[in-house]
Amino acid sequence: MPGENLTRLEAEERAALVQVHDYDVVLDVTTGPEVFRSTTTVRFQATTPGASTFIDAITAEVHSITLNGVALDPAEVSDGVRIQLPDLAAENELVVVADGRYMHTGEGLHRFVDPADGEVYLYTQFEVPDSRRMFAVFEQPDLKAAFRFTVTAPSHWQVVSNQPTPEPVPAGEGAATWAFEPTPRMSSYITALIAGPYDVVRDELTSSDGRVIPLGVFSRKSLSQYLDADYLFEKTKQGFAYFEGKFDVPYPFAKYDQLFVPEYNAGAMENAGAVTFTEVYVFRSKVTDAIKERRVVTILHELAHMWFGDLVTMKWWNDLWLNESFAEWASTIATAEATEWHHAWTTFNSMEKSWAYRQDQLPSTHPIVAEIRDLEDVLVNFDGITYAKGGSVLKQLAAWVGIDAFFTGVSAYFKKHAWGNTTLADLLAELETASGRDLSGWSKLWLETAGVNTLRPEITTDAEGVITSFAVLQSAHPDYPTIRPHRLAIGFYELQGDKLVRTHRVELDVDGERTEVPELAGLARPDLVLLNDDDLAYAKIRLDEASQTVALANLSKIEDPLARALVWSSVWDATRDGETSASDYLELVLGNIASETESTTLRIVLANAQLAASSYVAPERRADARRALADGLWELAQQAEAGSDAQFQFVKSFAALAESGSHVDELAALFAGERSLDGLDIDTDLGWELLIALVAAGRAGDAEIDARLAEDQTATGQESAAHARAAIPTPEGKQRAWDSIVEADTATNSVVRTTAAGFVRAGDRELLTPFVPRYFDMIGRVWTERSYAIAEKLVELLYPATLANPELVEASHAWLAANPDAAPALRRLVIENVAGVERALAAQERDAA
Repeated sequence: MPGENLTRLEAEERAALVQVHDYDVVLDVTTGPEVFRSTTTVRFQATTPGASTFIDAITAEVHSITLNGVALDPAEVSDGVRIQLPDLAAENELVVVADGRYMHTGEGLHRFVDPADGEVYLYTQFEVPDSRRMFAVFEQPDLKAAFRFTVTAPSHWQVVSNQPTPEPVPAGEGAATWAFEPTPRMSSYITALIAGPYDVVRDELTSSDGRVIPLGVFSRKSLSQYLDADYLFEKTKQGFAYFEGKFDVPYPFAKYDQLFVPEYNAGAMENAGAVTFTEVYVFRSKVTDAIKERRVVTILHELAHMWFGDLVTMKWWNDLWLNESFAEWASTIATAEATEWHHAWTTFNSMEKSWAYRQDQLPSTHPIVAEIRDLEDVLVNFDGITYAKGGSVLKQLAAWVGIDAFFTGVSAYFKKHAWGNTTLADLLAELETASGRDLSGWSKLWLETAGVNTLRPEITTDAEGVITSFAVLQSAHPDYPTIRPHRLAIGFYELQGDKLVRTHRVELDVDGERTEVPELAGLARPDLVLLNDDDLAYAKIRLDEASQTVALANLSKIEDPLARALVWSSVWDATRDGETSASDYLELVLGNIASETESTTLRIVLANAQLAASSYVAPERRADARRALADGLWELAQQAEAGSDAQFQFVKSFAALAESGSHVDELAALFAGERSLDGLDIDTDLGWELLIALVAAGRAGDAEIDARLAEDQTATGQESAAHARAAIPTPEGKQRAWDSIVEADTATNSVVRTTAAGFVRAGDRELLTPFVPRYFDMIGRVWTERSYAIAEKLVELLYPATLANPELVEASHAWLAANPDAAPALRRLVIENVAGVERALAAQERDAA
């Protein structure tokens, strides 16, 4: 909608004019299922009396606007997105009475009706620009203020915001009013309201400054039986102790609630003192250890934000990366050092770094410090650069300045800038003071340029196998030619019996295209040389030929899980780059995956194997490759330890690949209970996965979906049913799925996501071919007509990448050529989509050779 896309220039001009004191926001959520009443009183100062500005307010209807006691005509000054404020005084009071619209997209104030019991649940999601959907607000992070919320809601509800929940006051039949105390000064995007008949478990802890901090964990009634609150509190307390100790700054807010909410777009959100999480983290069925660990990392990620992001906040969204990257780095080191998940850095390598390397090799890659011209720019920058590359580079920075100096600098940064807004320069200044290292050159090379470097060893030996010279060679992509400094380690590994173990390690600074390592000369050449041992640096790694041969033959014998992950990542990256054939990668997977101990590594490698078999092998061998991979996974599932995480993951991956013949027979027997694996329980969610696979293979349909849904009348059941229906392998089934989310605008964000996942699942790829022109006809329209959260899902998830053929590439480039003036964020999504297909075609060519 015109006016929704706030520009940086507009924000700078408004911040120069306006200083906000406080907001009083009075909400009534008893007014019906479509809209709620919102009355906002905001007091602010204008540096130039007589000037004009605007306040943001996305509304269903504006009833009245009063500025300094003067009524303004809503028809003249409000367009449903912004309210114009003319002739400001030095001190101003604005009162806006409006109706806001409940959202079903995971943005603003989201309203959900639980199909299990008919109860209504509300929650807010405001990052980046959606507090304006609930109240009138100067929607930019540097206009901090105190917020006082007063909420009228059904009296049997829990009502949660940033401050401790007060005692409610009766407000008519069946209703009550909660009047919260004002918050500290904060940005609008971290304010929050969560309301509904949530079940709650309470606890408390003592902060480092002696305050008692109340803790709460909330979930919907119909899910509360699955909530493991004791474990969540344990991880939270471990995180509090770790961060308060390392930051030397007490927790800055009055309480800490964690709320698991339905139909959530993200993993979690760092609302001050009231963190919201996706309900996926309430485990009603068995999940992988990877998901269990991810939940812990997410808990600590959001907790880290209470300091970095909430206490001290970026001035503008170009420093979003710093906010998210710090939380990524901090949550990983805290998970590794303060919880039982000691191999969190291995998980970081397998998951975050693979995401970062993938994103950094797309045509849309950008410097970590991205140019954020407007809100659309920041919305598409919640990406692998902002989170994963930034987190990787902060790990490198901590190694560069030293971990103790890093924490010292961060502590000084929090103390100096508490409750304020900052830029990157403010943090770097404290790190320079703490470490004594000049970071201006480092920052320019790492944060202001795009692309990823590749590091290779160059080794010469004499006739006895003694190293005579050792150098690290660094190269860059021609389009992104920056050569960077790296702090890294080099590990030597030797075969000792049935193990490949590290026998020597050296840590050094690498800079330039060639770095000599004289301290390795004179040593016997080991069986395996591993650059970037311990994964300190952010760079693509290649093994020398002799090391590659040893690694591929003995990958499962590498004792250290992080070293294994580095080898897995290196070989996969070489496969993506067309240096190693996809068929060879699949052979490596089936030969070594059975002994992988790390759940996330297992999960990522299996996902990569599915992509390789489906899109990277030569088309004429694709069917055979998928069949061979499925055969191997089924055999591994039967051989795996009963009840193990590996068994569970092998079965799930097998189900994702099964298409015909004996594979589907085995799935059908598992689903029906006629076949079993020791220790494997076909619980509710695994049962849905098996049914979706049977539907996609043509072995089940609407009748079986209806029967399963009748047994699981929950939100997750409805989403799974939508997934299954969209997987029906007929032209009519695909058209029905398409129409349900493209032509109709009634599906929630969660159903859009699961329907799209089922739609693109097609063993017969020709089912998707007719939708290529329909896709490109659709995307411009939905970008204009739908909210960002929905439009992005439709553009990204309905792209038929599984076709992986030249015709899709041609159609994509034709759309880009014909639409040079389309929204930059929309063009970026299409450019990223087609880049993935072009990479697949190059990999197919390599595999065919």
